[in-house]
Amino acid sequence: MSAIFVVPIGPTPPELITNLLLPLEQAFGLPAQIEHRLQIDPGPAFDESRNQYYSTRLITFLLGRVPHPEGKILGVSSKDLFVPVLTYVFGEAQLDGSAAVVSSYRLDDTLYGLPPNPSLLQDRLLKEAVHELGHTFGLIHCFNQECVMHSSSAVEEIDLKSSAFCRNCRSVLGK
Repeated sequence: MSAIFVVPIGPTPPELITNLLLPLEQAFGLPAQIEHRLQIDPGPAFDESRNQYYSTRLITFLLGRVPHPEGKILGVSSKDLFVPVLTYVFGEAQLDGSAAVVSSYRLDDTLYGLPPNPSLLQDRLLKEAVHELGHTFGLIHCFNQECVMHSSSAVEEIDLKSSAFCRNCRSVLGK
């Protein structure tokens, strides 16, 4: 069965994950479900020198746990993620593959000394989840600044885009 399997990576607020399910189903036209049985320990992906978690290693852990060959798996974490060539990432995905990972860490206003804003945090996490899963369906970064597939390197850029695909990206998805 083709579906989106959402997996918590380490301690992650359950409501952040639960609130992703329906919007992900709507964005991709596939059922989305939480896979609590697939416990992912982020510890082996921790890089002491950076005090961050290597997102590519987390994707490798996820790849061995995709419940169905036609499914997509999305790891959701509250850990700070990186790839070696960047200071941090909001998420990472296999292009045209089956695994993606996102983190709420840098999406949370409290990291920037602002008061908590749970609604904004959830909105940002949804945009990043749709963006990274979009890559697993073969989408690349989009030039349309309002499209969810537009690349973002700061939370302010995430806030400017929509959680929806533009017309061109929808057509690539066949929607």
